[in-house]
Amino acid sequence: MKLKSKNTEITLSYALLCLTACCVIMGVMESFLWCAAAIALHEGGHLIMMKKYGYFPKRIKISLFEISINDGRRQLRTARENFFIIFFGPFVNFICFPASYLLYLGGIEFILPFAAANLSVGLFNCLPVMSLDGGQLMYLLLCRRHSPGAAERAVDIATFVCIFPLAALGFLVLLRSKNNFSLLFVCAYLAFSLIFKGNRYY
Repeated sequence: MKLKSKNTEITLSYALLCLTACCVIMGVMESFLWCAAAIALHEGGHLIMMKKYGYFPKRIKISLFEISINDGRRQLRTARENFFIIFFGPFVNFICFPASYLLYLGGIEFILPFAAANLSVGLFNCLPVMSLDGGQLMYLLLCRRHSPGAAERAVDIATFVCIFPLAALGFLVLLRSKNNFSLLFVCAYLAFSLIFKGNRYY
């Protein structure tokens, strides 16, 4: 599904719409919406910094495994600009987490899932995996002292070092709990996001 907002083309995958329908059927729509709100804030953080530096997205692709914001000018930006554009996504989540948690402590109990969603989204995106913000930031930092090829190899290693222990822990959690697939789902998400993102560092 394609939409047009001024000069930005927005693509929404049908798989994501199917997932939304499944959440409604399974009665977990409230949790899905809290997570979606945290993810929207995360991506909004990237967009805010892009606008601050004078860049505007040409395409926003929202699929089951990633949200891709592309202005076609990433290679033309300075490393500093790219760093802050990437960094500001999880940073917004980490700002929203204590703010919403303080509201929860103040008596607004329904806001707790939102606080948890922001913390989870922020921490998840900080993992040193090449398809996530953490891997992208790691690549940019390594490029300051090493060649792009060496930086890519280092992030590749960090990616596998991160995913395999998570997968093993996910199987252990599943065997003990009998029905907790959450960690395995995270590993599957990371694996598929690597495939669909096509090993893009820039």
